[in-house]
Amino acid sequence: NLSSAVTQGAEVWVIDALLQAGDGTYFEVVERGGMDHVIKERQLIRDTRENYEKDNPTPLSAMKFAGVLLEGGIVGYDSNVQTGGNGAMYLGVGTAVEYRVDTVTVAMRLVSVSTGRVLVSVAAEKSIASYRQGASAFKFFDLGTEALEIETGYSVNEPTNYAVRQAIEAAIIELIYQGATQKLWKFK
Repeated sequence: NLSSAVTQGAEVWVIDALLQAGDGTYFEVVERGGMDHVIKERQLIRDTRENYEKDNPTPLSAMKFAGVLLEGGIVGYDSNVQTGGNGAMYLGVGTAVEYRVDTVTVAMRLVSVSTGRVLVSVAAEKSIASYRQGASAFKFFDLGTEALEIETGYSVNEPTNYAVRQAIEAAIIELIYQGATQKLWKFK
């Protein structure tokens, strides 16, 4: 919860990945993160119906319960797992290229609500690539009393949030395949 290296709202992508799995046919996702809001809204509906439909208030449908829970989180963000580059300078004029790779790791487990048993446990990693290229010139003029220095360059950094989302989606896919392998479900 304290790191700002990765998003703190990754559950949005977990829900989206579950809803998209099998073109929306694999999972029926129920809200639990914002349960307080759901309960307050249901109470508001119930109170309103009781006040305005005094004789026969329309009852609310029962809320769905979950058969399994998906637990887990972003368990690692490793910086500089790979770095490198090259460059050259001659007579104060040069160029350089550098890269670095970070890694984000996501772990998930599917837990049976009725037994508490962990049915499937998976982990997925995604690399985050950064690249920088630059050129520079350094020259002394007028017997070394004046200096000219010029630098230019650019960098490309893969968005960390994109990498987190990709790791989550990879973990969901692996969870689906492991569940099928363990005969928890089967594909049509």
